[in-house]
Amino acid sequence: MSLKNKNAVVYGATGSVGGAVARAFAREGARVFLTGRDLCAVDALAKEISAAGGAAETARVDALDEEAVESHLDAVVRQGGTVDVSFNAIGIPQQGIQGIPLTELPVESFALPIATYTQAHFLTARAAARRMVRQRSGVILMHTPEPARLGFPLVGGMGPAWAALEGLNRALSAEYARYGVRAVCLRTSGLPETPTIDVVFGLHAEAQGITPEQFAAFAAGLSHRRQATTLRELANVAAFVASDQAAAMTGTVANLTGGQIVD
Repeated sequence: MSLKNKNAVVYGATGSVGGAVARAFAREGARVFLTGRDLCAVDALAKEISAAGGAAETARVDALDEEAVESHLDAVVRQGGTVDVSFNAIGIPQQGIQGIPLTELPVESFALPIATYTQAHFLTARAAARRMVRQRSGVILMHTPEPARLGFPLVGGMGPAWAALEGLNRALSAEYARYGVRAVCLRTSGLPETPTIDVVFGLHAEAQGITPEQFAAFAAGLSHRRQATTLRELANVAAFVASDQAAAMTGTVANLTGGQIVD
């Protein structure tokens, strides 16, 4: 198992992405520290992972709360000894954010995702980096869909927010890779299996006067393989990148868009 004896912290673990990646980490032998604002949902995921033979701990943590993030990682270190992997998978509701032309978008709606995503990822990455530098090892992972790189219409502040995360990823690597701390973004297309993308596709479809199914087909057709990234594909690559097998990967993006973006 590629993550045996590793401690992996997952923020936003009850979301589709956070849950899928947490399960993959656990399958590869990591002890997963699951966090979220809904402790009942976090506990349910932990029970599922434990029933499958994995090891999981839970805590209620708001990734926008600096004190909560720092206190939780102190507890992780006391309990597990190290913080080996940090993955932030938080999300926010997309109604009122996507599907609206920029000229009609309220400034508060444009700024909300930029402020939320950058603050949460900075707080969790900074907290992890502080501890990883001391132990001279660790991996910080983020997830950024394709508008981080491509110019898509009607995504509001989400594109700038995701682009900012990729910039933060590069800065973390530039400062801390010399101390054994790696930072990598996992870039996917939209993930049709998730409830969030159902909402997003619906918003875009309504704005363009087509059905959600038509928009989903259009989005999938933008990739070379004519299909969207799956949660399993994302989770499997997350586990690989978090492992020592990917020791040379840092300050970069793992491109999982199926050719929608060609580097």
